[in-house]
Amino acid sequence: MRQPGLDQGSRFFCSPGMPARPLSVSALLILGTIAAGLTLRLVHFGLPFVVTKYGGSFLWALMIYWIVSALRPSWPIPRAATASGVIATVVELFKLYHVPWLDAFRLTLPGALLLGRTFSIWDLIFYALAITAAAIADRAIRPVANDG
Repeated sequence: MRQPGLDQGSRFFCSPGMPARPLSVSALLILGTIAAGLTLRLVHFGLPFVVTKYGGSFLWALMIYWIVSALRPSWPIPRAATASGVIATVVELFKLYHVPWLDAFRLTLPGALLLGRTFSIWDLIFYALAITAAAIADRAIRPVANDG
């Protein structure tokens, strides 16, 4: 059933009443993305630095989207994508803030993986690409709403 005032482009991302992704699928997406990111960053495949560095950034932002959209399953996809983008941007900008205890944490493996070490505008670009890809994939994998 066609809804008044919504063209096909609008319906692509925010169908009212769009069912949430099943929790099991969300868990697989989150864990699979974490596994891929850790593998890319910790296993030396001989890949070029740019692939390892920005592939890891891409996967980190992808993970943020999967977590946000799993925690807020009723949110429309654009809202989840926007919130994910804000979180990723704030974490990236936080890299510009330096205090001894935080810099010491950044030098640990968990600190490097969670917060990163140095600010990069390129990270912000890859975050945006990852979140956009996640939003498109999320729309494709969510169950179809029953029009009723």
